Amino acid sequence: MVPSVLIVDDEKHTREGLQQALQDNYDVSVAASADEGFNLMEAQEFDVIVTDLRMPGKSGLKVIDKALTLANKPAVIMMTAYGSIDSAVEAMKRGAVDFLTKPVNIERLEILIQRALKTRTLEVEVKQLHDRLDEKFNADGIVGHSQKLKDVIERVKLVAPSKATILIEGETGTGKELVAQAIHQASPRARAAFIPVHCAALPPMLLESELFGHERGSFTGATERRIGRFEAADGGTVFLDEIGEIGPEIQVKLLRFIETRSFERIGSTKTLTVDVRLVAATNRNLEQMVKDGKFREDLFFRLNVVRITTPPLRERPDDIPVLLDHFIRQFSKENAYEPVSIDPGAMRFLQAYAWPGNIRELRNFAENVVVLRRGGTLNEFELEPKFRGEVAGSPVLSSPAPANPLSVEENEKRLLREALIKARGNRTQAAEMLGISRRTLHRKIAQWPELDVYGRA
Repeated sequence: MVPSVLIVDDEKHTREGLQQALQDNYDVSVAASADEGFNLMEAQEFDVIVTDLRMPGKSGLKVIDKALTLANKPAVIMMTAYGSIDSAVEAMKRGAVDFLTKPVNIERLEILIQRALKTRTLEVEVKQLHDRLDEKFNADGIVGHSQKLKDVIERVKLVAPSKATILIEGETGTGKELVAQAIHQASPRARAAFIPVHCAALPPMLLESELFGHERGSFTGATERRIGRFEAADGGTVFLDEIGEIGPEIQVKLLRFIETRSFERIGSTKTLTVDVRLVAATNRNLEQMVKDGKFREDLFFRLNVVRITTPPLRERPDDIPVLLDHFIRQFSKENAYEPVSIDPGAMRFLQAYAWPGNIRELRNFAENVVVLRRGGTLNEFELEPKFRGEVAGSPVLSSPAPANPLSVEENEKRLLREALIKARGNRTQAAEMLGISRRTLHRKIAQWPELDVYGRA
């Protein structure tokens, strides 16, 4: 497609002269004033706008302001017969990409237009990559609005377009592979392969073959040539999960690969070179492993070019309601069941729970709730004891309150309701559990009738 250029200048001979000079290489439109230029900008998209600074009515600075409000922002080049440093500085501050003085040198202008087009193309590509990243996060369950999650997403957006090797650290179940996939999808390699390798699942010999491939007959059982993951991912991304589990021999070969992007298949002397982006992940402390002599220091430094840490769920409790809603909707749709709702009391306990399995544990909890309940509302007293902070065999009222502080009234309601549920509506038993008289319990139920879920006298 031919790039489009808009010339805005109140001097007829200047704008028509520039149009004639540029029209062989560009689709050129002209405007005699800022307002006329605004109308053209509303009617069609332009890649580059070349505008005079001083014009009757609105100045060229207003043209810059207008251009920056458009959905697909054109690059703006300012020109003026009053080529002062102050004018140039002000134009650049307002958002112009370059500046030149009149009379205009056509060769210089064409150089600036080409430069502006390259800048605009890069900005569009970066925006598209960021949009793809946002879509990837929303599509694959990396959802939430906590600041810690936002920090991870912003860091991923920053590094995804680069070629840098990335190390993702975090506890089990914090979504490290989803982050790696998002990096790939937001990178220029998105159309090529994303190949995960779970290092802890394979013994050393098989892992080496998995990564680098092998020739037929290179070892017992090698009945045919095998293409390794690095070779298969040429142009794309390889994700090495549980990188801390690989043995010393593989560490040496992996170090060489990272340094040279070259390797030999097992049983071959032919060196192969590939273009692969490497993303590694671990739930172990690699720095401590280096100190303990269990992981090569030089490999650690090669892997640790950019480090991203995925936060555990206990550090982002504000995301738990959002994640639960996401997973419950997902599993309800998959199973054609009614969605389950979670009442505020239960949600407080779920937000206070430590989630040692992180998002993976929460996802399993959501699926369990959807499959077993098939609709309805989950209240706090129907949660498993571990979510309520109870130890098996402990008294019914010994569970600690959630981390979020409750008012005295809310706490009293919680205890009364819990006792009634545990006693299956038997008010005499409930009163005994609470250490109060049956009359006092009746009075409390009359005050808060919603507590008596069994409706018994």
